[in-house]
Amino acid sequence: MSHRNARLTVHGRLLIVHRARAGWKQAHIAAAMGVSRRCVKRWLDRYREEGEAGLQERSSRPHRITNRTPDARAAVVVALRKKERIGRDEVAARTGVPARTVSRIIARAGLPRLAQLDPMTGERIRASKATTVRYERERPGELVHMDVKKLGRIPDGGGWRAHGGISTNHQTRRNSPITRIGYDYVHSVVDDHSRLAYSEVLPDEKGPTCAAFFERAIGYFAAHGITRIEQLITDNAWAYRWSLREVCVAHGIRQKFIKPHCPWQNGKVERFNRTLQTEWAYRQPFTANADRTAAPDPWLEHYNTGRRHSALGGKPPISRLQPTS
Repeated sequence: MSHRNARLTVHGRLLIVHRARAGWKQAHIAAAMGVSRRCVKRWLDRYREEGEAGLQERSSRPHRITNRTPDARAAVVVALRKKERIGRDEVAARTGVPARTVSRIIARAGLPRLAQLDPMTGERIRASKATTVRYERERPGELVHMDVKKLGRIPDGGGWRAHGGISTNHQTRRNSPITRIGYDYVHSVVDDHSRLAYSEVLPDEKGPTCAAFFERAIGYFAAHGITRIEQLITDNAWAYRWSLREVCVAHGIRQKFIKPHCPWQNGKVERFNRTLQTEWAYRQPFTANADRTAAPDPWLEHYNTGRRHSALGGKPPISRLQPTS
């Protein structure tokens, strides 16, 4: 099919041939058809060489691309994307291939978007609810998101991820002799503008624990240049609704709560929780709970200062903050 601005269709090209056969000069045909004499000559030459088949549409794609990424290098990009399930900016940094080229290679290979993959297994799943209403606050500290993620503790010697089998936190049948070892609670705060994050692994999610954690998070943000937090948004958990009130009043922070059953309104920290699981908690099988508990600090440092964030143009969160002395 011709594009909408094309002067000639297949029928128009055939009309050029008929008029040439009728004895029209090429210049007269071009004037009558509103095209150049060169265009008329091209279609007449194609007709002489190929017949009516030469008047059909052809792809405008070049026969050769001189700067095309070598197949071996493209294969490295595809293999890394499949194995690590990381974004294009991180793939680009590791392979030396430009980020936009990485996107084209991934699309050409038919790989699904990361949002369509299970973060643990890499299998394709139905995408979760997404919203077209996206926002980003104008300055650091204008709004921070807070949430807690519950993780099953790891028994000594490793859990089911290390040895297979079932989780020790969940019984598969009544009166099972399995011993429950409980959960760890990962508390996190994320700045809306810079995506700077702070997390701690704590033994519970009770009110005093949440309040003490938020106090430490305020200090962490201040040490990284966010000296003023204006608003805090959380879900409607009792611990957040009542226990954080005094901390917020003391620091002049306005509390906000998401609409019930709408976790995407707290999406930045929810997305951080997913990244935290895939890149820290479930990245490798730990053989002791203490080993996993000790691991988030270096990972968090990497997340804030080195990990490339697609929403920040491939830069880490620290790039949006003023350097501190």
